[in-house]
Amino acid sequence: MNESNQQAIEAAVFRRLLAHLDGRKDVQNIELMILAGFCRNCLSRWYSEEAEAMGEKIDSDAARERVYGMPYSEWKDKHQKPATAEQLAAMNANKS
Repeated sequence: MNESNQQAIEAAVFRRLLAHLDGRKDVQNIELMILAGFCRNCLSRWYSEEAEAMGEKIDSDAARERVYGMPYSEWKDKHQKPATAEQLAAMNANKS
């Protein structure tokens, strides 16, 4: 596979991941962190970091909007629920 095709496929997979997460707003970031060790915020941070590594400046708000499909504050108001004590304990246990 040539590099151009590989990059196109990887970009398509990233867009598909974002669409999948957009369709699963019921899945909370803390649940992703517990099960997978990353969340939407991680993706937005990685997006910003990789852009910077390529000479592009994308601030954290713009990167989050790309990942969330809307401003982060709006997403939090509409979709984020408070973490339960059990979720917080599970996330902290996974940090060790």
